[in-house]
Amino acid sequence: MTAQDTAPRAPSLDGRTLAPVADQAPGQVGTGTRFAYHERDGVVWADYAGGDVARGHLVGTRAGDRLDFRYVQLRTDGTTASGHCVSEVTALPDGRLRLTETWEWESGPGRGTSVVEELTTGGRR
Repeated sequence: MTAQDTAPRAPSLDGRTLAPVADQAPGQVGTGTRFAYHERDGVVWADYAGGDVARGHLVGTRAGDRLDFRYVQLRTDGTTASGHCVSEVTALPDGRLRLTETWEWESGPGRGTSVVEELTTGGRR
């Protein structure tokens, strides 16, 4: 793999706020959840909250337009959960970013796919 293979094609996630385009099952992220992303030198991290999630954190790496990260969250019902996610970053025609995610809980059963998109400054897609 060359440096060009791992260089991001879509812009950096740093300073961007993203939200799911659809609700997941209860106790998971949903359209009310907001992810505040940071990125530096191939490292990505985010804080998130909203909906059924009181507080969540994720940390991982970016190689090209592929993210690989672990996440942990505290739900509003007081339970905790953790998992692993691999996402593909794409730039939308209007310049916003989209993450197409494949995730799996590590703290219990369950896996799935989801899409999160960057919000505009007004908080809408």
